[in-house]
This record gives sequence, C-alpha cells and structure tokens, in this order.
Amino acid sequence: MPDTLLRKKLEKKELELNALLEITQAINSNVSEDSLYKIFKFTLRSNLQLTKLALFVRDAVWSCKVNFGTKLNFMKVKLDSRFEMVKKIHQLEEFDQCDFHEFDMVIPISHKSETLALVFVGGLHHQSNSPELEENVKFIQALSNIIVVANENMKLATQQLQQEAFRKELEIASDVQQFLFPEKLPNTEHLKIEASYLPHDVIGGDYYDYIPINKNQFLICVADVSGKGIPAALMMSNFQASLRTLLRQTPNLTEIVEALNYQVFDNAKGEKFITFFGAIYDINLRTMVYVNAGHNPPFLFEKGKGVRQLEEGSTVLGAMHPLPFINEGFITDLAEFTLLAYTDGLTETANDEGQEFGQEALRAYFEKNHQKDLRTMHQDIIVQLDGFKGRNSYRDDITLLTCRVE
Repeated sequence: MPDTLLRKKLEKKELELNALLEITQAINSNVSEDSLYKIFKFTLRSNLQLTKLALFVRDAVWSCKVNFGTKLNFMKVKLDSRFEMVKKIHQLEEFDQCDFHEFDMVIPISHKSETLALVFVGGLHHQSNSPELEENVKFIQALSNIIVVANENMKLATQQLQQEAFRKELEIASDVQQFLFPEKLPNTEHLKIEASYLPHDVIGGDYYDYIPINKNQFLICVADVSGKGIPAALMMSNFQASLRTLLRQTPNLTEIVEALNYQVFDNAKGEKFITFFGAIYDINLRTMVYVNAGHNPPFLFEKGKGVRQLEEGSTVLGAMHPLPFINEGFITDLAEFTLLAYTDGLTETANDEGQEFGQEALRAYFEKNHQKDLRTMHQDIIVQLDGFKGRNSYRDDITLLTCRVE
C-alpha cells in the first residue's frame, strides 16, 4: 500500500477514534439528548462526507432525530411501516417506490437483539463493494449505537428518578392519609366502634372518623371522594380538617354540611364531589341527628324495631352551591343500637360475571349477624366479599365503620 494511502487511512482512523472519544466524554458529562444528536450529525458529515442522512429512533413511536441533505424534510415524515421490521442492512432499491428512495441504504441499530434506531444514508453508493464502504458502515453503526443507547439509558435513568420521586410522594401522601383516621376508637362497656379500611391503591379517597364533642355527644362519619390517587387524598385531608374545625364552632349538623359543601365546591370548582354521612349521637338524650349527603345509606339496627336505612339528607357535596335541599334525620329513644356504615367500594365489588355484591347481600348479613362482635362482623363481610369477587380484582377503596351503643 502506498505511503500516501496508508497515511490517509491512519488519519481517518485517528479522526474516527477521536470522534468516538468526544462522544464518550460528552456522554460522561451528561450533555443533553439534543447536544448528542448535534455531535452525531457534525461527526458523520465531516468524517465521512455523507451527502444525505436521516436517523429514526424508536421511542413511544418512531421519529426522526437527525436529518440533512435531503429534498424532503424527514423530521416531519412518518416512518414507512415496512422499515420497522428491518434487522439487517438493506439497499433502498430493494423496496418499492417511497419517500425514502432519496437514500442509498438503511442501517439498523440494535441493542440486545432489539432494533432501537434506523440510519438512512446517501452518498456511499460510489464506494459499493469496497473495503472503505464496509469500514464506513461499521463506523456509522458504532457511532449510532453509542448515541442511541446513551440516550436510551438517560431516558431510563430519568424514568427511574421520576418513579422514585413519585413513590416518595405516594409514601408521603399515604402517611398524610393515615392522619385522617382516628388513632384510637372507643371500646367500652357501653360504646364500641370498629373501622376497617382497604385502599384500592397505596392511597385512596375514603375517610371515616369518630370525634368526641363533649362528654355526652360524639360524631361518627364516613365519606368518599370522587376520583383516586394523590388529588383525592389531598382533597379528603382538606375535608377532614374543615369538618373538625367546624365541629368546634357549632354542633349544628345542617350548618356544618352547608359549610363543607361550599368548601368542596370552592376548592374543586364543581369538578369533584364528596359523598358524606355524618351522625351526632347524644348519650344522655338518646337521640341521633344525621345527614346523608349522597352517600350509601348506612344500616341501623334498633332493638325492638329491626333494621332500617338512614337516607335523610341532601345531594353530594361540592357538585353545586348552595345545596338544593337539606333534611336532617332525627331519631329519638335510641338507647341500644348497632350502626353499619360503608363506602360504595364494598357494594360495587363485582364477580367474574360482572354482578355487583350489592346492598341486599350486605343487609341480609347484617340482619342475621348484627349481634356479633364488631370486629368479627368486619372479618365476615370481608371474607364473604373476597369469596364473591373470585378472580376479579377490587376496583375501589373499601371502608367499613360500625358503632354499637348498649
């Protein structure tokens, strides 16, 4: 080989090695995806004197990241679906007429047998079947592979960071949600309250509470916000804080519900709503005042009167302001009773055939077992529900709240 040709070949190899080193250093310096593609474009144009190129990369869809020298702007061209199956180098003349005939060949860029990118090149046809063509194709493959895999790794790293941040947000939201629920529920000779909460996800939009008002009165409630996830949990956290603040200001349940409705409506602008059941029981007077705001009617067993549903109240909170109507339910001579409240995640749990568990099945169980220990009742209902749904998954949060006065 003449000295001149050998020297040119060595110079070219040195340029290629320097280009690969520059790319590696840029990757180690965490330059942006756009910057890497600019280096890629400059390197191929200057080192190989390519006249035309289009680099298509597969993300969610195939898209062109680098393009130069073509009549058509391939940055705006959708990849021909035939090329998505390409696994080896092809001459463009092997394909029927298409926009990509501006190029001479297509070079797939693979990683672990998966095609990540396609490089369409023009200007190498004059090197056909020469060692120089083979070397240039190898350089294009090496450079493209480094760039594409680096960008793929950066995306994966970004996704992992985002997932980790989201996981931490969920943990925080879950911790916040735990503060919604009372730390301890009464379990005395005369008053027993039991609660069970099964979130559909890490966090949910259900809420229950027991709030002593004074030595004679207490409030119990169950609520369910439309939607799921962090927005629902934050909305319910705000709701709980408002309820507890209002209860310190007034024992009037109608005023409390009207104020809660305004607060939810003002915060959510009518796009979300909350169903709510709240009841205040007076131990001395043996009376219960309650409002059911669009919630599943709880079941009340009263000694000597059997089971009934508590339906008096209003519509859901936050859908409109002011509320179109509001009626308090008022029960007197309520000395001994058991109350079962729940959210619709329980009754709307479906089996393999799409049938819902429903209120009637819950009522039937309650009528037969209202005298049981409250925790046993909860366990029975959850076991029965789990058997009913079969292989089907739960699709919503499930909350049970029972209260017994003796």
